[in-house]
Amino acid sequence: MDGVFRFTLGNRGRLWRVIRRRWGSDHDCEGIMRASQDRLIRGGGRRRVFAAGLLAVALAFTSACTDGDGGKPSSWHGGGETPAPKAAATISEPAADAKDVPASTGITFTTKDAQETTVELKDAAGKAVEGTLAADGKSWLPAGALEYGTAYTATVTATGDDGRPATATSTFTTMAKPGNQVRVTSFLGDNQVVGVGMPLIVKFSRGIPEDYRDDVQRRMTVTSTPAQEGIWHWVSPTEVRYRPKEFWKTDSKVSYRVQAGGLPMGDGWYGRADLSVDIKIGPAVVMTVDNKTKRMTVTRNGSVIKTIPVSLGKKSTPSSSGTMVVIEKLRKTVFDTFEELGPEEGYRTKIDFAQRLTWGGEFIHAAPWSEGQQGTTNVSHGCVNVSMANGDWLFKNTQIGDPITVKGTERKLQNGNGWTDWNMSWDEYVKGSALPYEPPADPDTTPTTPDGATPSATPTA
Repeated sequence: MDGVFRFTLGNRGRLWRVIRRRWGSDHDCEGIMRASQDRLIRGGGRRRVFAAGLLAVALAFTSACTDGDGGKPSSWHGGGETPAPKAAATISEPAADAKDVPASTGITFTTKDAQETTVELKDAAGKAVEGTLAADGKSWLPAGALEYGTAYTATVTATGDDGRPATATSTFTTMAKPGNQVRVTSFLGDNQVVGVGMPLIVKFSRGIPEDYRDDVQRRMTVTSTPAQEGIWHWVSPTEVRYRPKEFWKTDSKVSYRVQAGGLPMGDGWYGRADLSVDIKIGPAVVMTVDNKTKRMTVTRNGSVIKTIPVSLGKKSTPSSSGTMVVIEKLRKTVFDTFEELGPEEGYRTKIDFAQRLTWGGEFIHAAPWSEGQQGTTNVSHGCVNVSMANGDWLFKNTQIGDPITVKGTERKLQNGNGWTDWNMSWDEYVKGSALPYEPPADPDTTPTTPDGATPSATPTA
């Protein structure tokens, strides 16, 4: 073998010329192996030494031409390093090995040159957590609050146009269950059918500090079918409402969700649990009252279905002009104003077919005592008086959330006196959002009440 190596090292130029002349190109590794073996077997003496030299070189050449995976070509002539992926990924939140992470946490990350990005979150047992990737491709939110005091591992995978994935991981542990928790409630319940003017109303058991409202609002989502442009509006620290830019479309299906579980809400308080509500929008029943004509016009889905004579508030107690929404419906009730107005002006009266419009006590209701003035003279204490028959008809054909606009009276509706969301212009309403408003490119594609206000105990008639 010493002779073989001396021959090979000293005559490598001749050797390669022989290889090329006798067995073809440098890359015909299989041919070299077969020919070398054949000559080694048949040759003798110096030919055997020469053939052995050829075989040694052939073996070295073959190992350079192939890798260890079934003889696939390798980059022996240009280096064996695998190119790094073009894409890159980095997780910024939660940081690796972070402790006491809120159970509401999402995964915030950055990618570079990525054609596709996926996010995976698993607990210590390997159980995957469901979630969704944000539209901006920079964050991922779990479908629900994470378990308290639990370790999780997040993996972000970015793949570039070279098809090579780059990954980033972060293992973190959520905080222990907090003692201070904020309850989140909805005025509406699942499967409720409401009118086209119904705002979505969410309340918090504790006021949300102003510098936390943007984070809370980011976790409040609304999905409607068909899609409609809309926005959240903070009425007070404990109440936020949502309305579309225009009245809800008839027969819309609306789902809204507050991912509040474990969410920091200021001063060491955290959201108690998530909230999800699904409702349906009924027919577009819209009422318009004109003080000049003393008539109410009722339309359904754009067509007039009834015109009703009314009596509004007299000059000393005028009805409010503006757009209101039916807040509640009472088949029978009692209006008692003695405590507020005193024995001379006060009254206690049984009322039929009452529909509340304001917190201050304005209703639509049947008033048989004023039927003679309905259509001609205003005699009420601020309510919209109708006959018993018309009160019955309205009660059967309206629902909570139906809008009513009163025009031409001596007093303007005060915002906050009822669900006055539609009494504001869209530009004014948008200002109540804790997040900057960004109009959708296509609106048809998806995207003040006092604190703790309750209905007044002193209605008008």
